[in-house]
Amino acid sequence: MDSSVAAQYALTGLMGYGTYETYTPHEGAAMTRRTIVSLLAVAAALSPAAAQNAKPEYKQVKAELCRSRGGLPNFFAKCAAGGEIRIGYLGGSITAQNGWRPKTLKWFQDRYPKAKFSEINAAIGGTGSDLGVFRVGQDVLRHKPDMLFVEFAVNDGGASPEAIWRGMEGIVRQTWRANPNTDVCFVYTLHTGMKGDYEKGMCPRSASAMELLADYYGIPSMNMALRIVQLAQEGKLLYKPEKDADGKTVPTPGKIVFANDDCHPLDAGHEVYRDVIGAGMEKIEKLGRPAPHELKAPFVADNLERATIVPLKPSMLSAGWTKLPTDKGLGRAFGHRMGDLWEATKPGEKIEFKFRGTTVRLYDLLGPDGANVVCTVDGKAGKPRPRFDHYCTYHRIATLSIADNLPDGEHTVCVEIQKDQPDRSSVVNREKDKKGFDPKRFDGTAMRVGGIMLVGEIVE
Repeated sequence: MDSSVAAQYALTGLMGYGTYETYTPHEGAAMTRRTIVSLLAVAAALSPAAAQNAKPEYKQVKAELCRSRGGLPNFFAKCAAGGEIRIGYLGGSITAQNGWRPKTLKWFQDRYPKAKFSEINAAIGGTGSDLGVFRVGQDVLRHKPDMLFVEFAVNDGGASPEAIWRGMEGIVRQTWRANPNTDVCFVYTLHTGMKGDYEKGMCPRSASAMELLADYYGIPSMNMALRIVQLAQEGKLLYKPEKDADGKTVPTPGKIVFANDDCHPLDAGHEVYRDVIGAGMEKIEKLGRPAPHELKAPFVADNLERATIVPLKPSMLSAGWTKLPTDKGLGRAFGHRMGDLWEATKPGEKIEFKFRGTTVRLYDLLGPDGANVVCTVDGKAGKPRPRFDHYCTYHRIATLSIADNLPDGEHTVCVEIQKDQPDRSSVVNREKDKKGFDPKRFDGTAMRVGGIMLVGEIVE
């Protein structure tokens, strides 16, 4: 969409989808002062500056298997030329599975044997674009991808369109600022809670929000979720295995079984995903000419283009923090994704730093021995925050939100481990009668942090 069309859409607050009105003086009538003022207002609204300040309006979007838009011309030119090509996969647990990600990589390898394809696996289960926008630089862009798949429609299912736009646009703009020749493709996977929308031929809220953004930037999209629902409607697919009265799986020859749960496909489901992407790639293969992508006016002014993860430094830490080894334990389990992982286990240990920006969080772990912590920003202390929750029978990646929407200036942050432990009774009572239960695992004041998530930059 060029700037003139974007400006016209600004009259209704729509970017990419919508209608606009044109204004002309009444034919044969004298141009009054009021008419002149109205025309000047319209001219101002049609200016690029007004278009940039216009807020997009959410609208549910019709579902299509593939929307070509600007295609992937830079990527396909490299495929045809041969050589080394890196494909980034940024997403959640559906992408982390041994499924559509390696299957599509092989599809490209088979179709372009002269090229040498490798993957950048940047998938973390249970995470959406709100984390993806912070970690895309660390997990994907530093590896210099030639093309990036972004898969967050399921994990963004509960987010507002505005939150989705902030994260997804931040991913796009960071990618093109790092390398304007990197092509991007949005892909939409299925949670069965979304099937009602797809049965009506419409995208659910998360995919609709992403489609509006993709249309603005000319990013192609592949809707694998739609194909699953279509096959179910045709009687060729079951969302889950059929069970008999004893709970045993009933054979269903000739039908695809999508998943054992609501969203994580079995192998046959992932093959459907691959086939949708393959067909879409064949459709758009010849579209467009290789050229750098344009970073035009933002779709939303508060997008998270400045989001980043900053490593912890010893100067930020009190004396009781230690860097975990990368060859064993939690450092080995999470270091490949989080970088250097620092641990403190005693009350009173602190992380202190200054930053200039608007948002600050910690990239950390939740776990059975997680502490309560208090976050203080610009001298104002918050309530104790547990690094433990109802699912903490194991350690997993999480984020600790410290402050959002701060004035864009310099701020001072302190995070301190508290003496009082979180309430663990919901987990302990659930687990205590199970074989191998060890109450010592649920005792402690530990905090483990991999980095500082900022919209802004550290002040040294």
